[in-house]
Amino acid sequence: MFVSNPQDVKGRLCDRVSLAIAGGVRFASPIPSAHTGQVAPRGFLAGIVIMITLAGCGGGGGHESGGEPKIAGDADPEDVRVIDAWVTALRRGDVDAAARYFAIPSVAENPPLLVQIRNLDDARRFNESLPCGARLVRAATQGQFTTATFRLTERPGPGICGPGAGNAAKTSFVIRDGKIVEWRRIGTGGGGGVQDVPSQSA
Repeated sequence: MFVSNPQDVKGRLCDRVSLAIAGGVRFASPIPSAHTGQVAPRGFLAGIVIMITLAGCGGGGGHESGGEPKIAGDADPEDVRVIDAWVTALRRGDVDAAARYFAIPSVAENPPLLVQIRNLDDARRFNESLPCGARLVRAATQGQFTTATFRLTERPGPGICGPGAGNAAKTSFVIRDGKIVEWRRIGTGGGGGVQDVPSQSA
């Protein structure tokens, strides 16, 4: 499949670089050869290329020059900041950092499962259970809920996103004091219909 959107191309390149680094890519350091006195070029130049690529990647799905996420929709900016930071940590395979964005206590609903998060270990286990990473592409706030649209990606760590990678997914969040109080996957209801709003309240 060809991708015509430059932002999609950039996003996929950044994801691949992040996966390579998380997988333990190492670069040869520019140390002169003991025999020739010349720098071995290949590993060093590869490192330079990756560092340049990372410089253009930024932290999340898209950022303005001031560092705030530039996301489509009319969502509360603080909610967008928290959601984008959480999903960026998850996409990079940093489950511990992703878990710390959840309030204690909080609730996560990934139908048909409803998870009560009572401590940091619960938050860590829930984030580990998500096989896909994601990139935030849109967010809208209605009442206490901010509904985010993500583009799914692979991520380092357990689980494989597989055919889900590249698909869209929606989650509704309640965020208070910079923490996720409710995380509720929406889109497909239990009967196969479309579920446009979260089904329960914490």
